[in-house]
Amino acid sequence: MLAKRIIPCLDVKDGRTVKGINFVNLRDAGDPVELGKAYSEQGADELVFLDIAATHEGRKTFTDMVSRVAADISIPFTVGGGIHELSDVARLLEAGADKVSLNSAALRNPQLVNDIAAHFGSQVCVAAIDARCDADGWYCYVNGGRIRVERTLFDWAREVADRGAGEILFTSMDHDGVKQGFPNEALARLSDELSIPVIASGGAGTREHFADAFRLGHADAALAASVFHFGEIKIPELKLYLCEQGINVRQ
Repeated sequence: MLAKRIIPCLDVKDGRTVKGINFVNLRDAGDPVELGKAYSEQGADELVFLDIAATHEGRKTFTDMVSRVAADISIPFTVGGGIHELSDVARLLEAGADKVSLNSAALRNPQLVNDIAAHFGSQVCVAAIDARCDADGWYCYVNGGRIRVERTLFDWAREVADRGAGEILFTSMDHDGVKQGFPNEALARLSDELSIPVIASGGAGTREHFADAFRLGHADAALAASVFHFGEIKIPELKLYLCEQGINVRQ
């Protein structure tokens, strides 16, 4: 069985790493370059770097920041925010990113997923899906969770997988930042229905939450931000705990 991955997420706005509760009330969590370097040294399996203002404010991801982060780390690194066309992907890969994450752009132009997979390979394309469990089911949201799209989580996840995405990064907006655990039922359905890896995001508060995401949610990887940024959970200790629980992780 493939080792489960632990992935710190660096949400960046105006050049600083931030983390809020349910996508609002952002608070400063430090310099992304320093955080990226520290996580690499602590044993994180991968990093995700999201320019959370890029899509909403129509800006391009700051390529120089990607270059500075990539220069200091030795683990795979995904970047997202403000990616609208193939030239954006090429620029970010050249700057040192290993993968790109698409969210709003893919929902607006699904063909972009096919194009990225065809030009750069499926392994480069991560389909990020922000979803909320509304009264009428799980629906996708864009623009940092501001706008609901009439696409259900499960249908859209199947479509992007069919179009060539290499991974799904699923963030539950109901769970994000509140540290009450991952949405394991929805995760398990996604993981069981899809043939590509699913990354759990939104809800990590304790070591047990990570174990549950893997055991109950069948996730291939678990992503978190604030619990790592503020030292509430240390990655070496988390990996030791998961290993003790019989979960296969890279040491």
